[in-house]
Amino acid sequence: MDLHMTELERDVVREILNIGLARAADSFAVIAQEKVLLEVPSLDLVPGTGILQRVHEIQQEHVPVQSDIRGDFNGTTLMFFSGQHIQRLSKVCLRMNTLASTSIDEMQESLLLEISNIITGALVTQLANILKAKIYGAPPIAPRGDIADSLNNLLLEQPMVQPLIFSVITQFSDKNNSVELPLMLFFDRPTFEKILEIIRTYNFLNGQPS
Repeated sequence: MDLHMTELERDVVREILNIGLARAADSFAVIAQEKVLLEVPSLDLVPGTGILQRVHEIQQEHVPVQSDIRGDFNGTTLMFFSGQHIQRLSKVCLRMNTLASTSIDEMQESLLLEISNIITGALVTQLANILKAKIYGAPPIAPRGDIADSLNNLLLEQPMVQPLIFSVITQFSDKNNSVELPLMLFFDRPTFEKILEIIRTYNFLNGQPS
């Protein structure tokens, strides 16, 4: 049976993510040494088959970093760094002058993993606080090969545990330019049901159970 969100529930989820991403933006600003402006994220709830092509297209021009969410919730985050991000961060953090390229060395990969760890950690911490859940982010990894292939195994070959996906595409912008930093959140069906149950039984406006 399909699960659905009302427009109000969608707005609540978007606002929860927005709060978490605002903290992540603050963390990113410290690293990038620029003021980072966060646009309100879009929110899509799509079946697994619909996300594979999107992931494949984004990966063509980005370096992916993956971190699992564990604890009360079961999920995965995917963060995609563009060549422009890598060039800027390499200059600021590693004192390296490089081209805007997704071909990276070991030091640059370690940097992206640490940045992803900080940003995802900030997001997960906020989600845990708001939803009163015991969750944490696992150490990030830089997947090899086509992520869509590994996702295909999860989404299509195990339909009984097929996850539902929050796809959050947001932009981190400095004062001179705007660079998209795609971030995707994958939650399995039990986790999605838990989140909806929390939203439906808690008055987020007053901070009290309904």
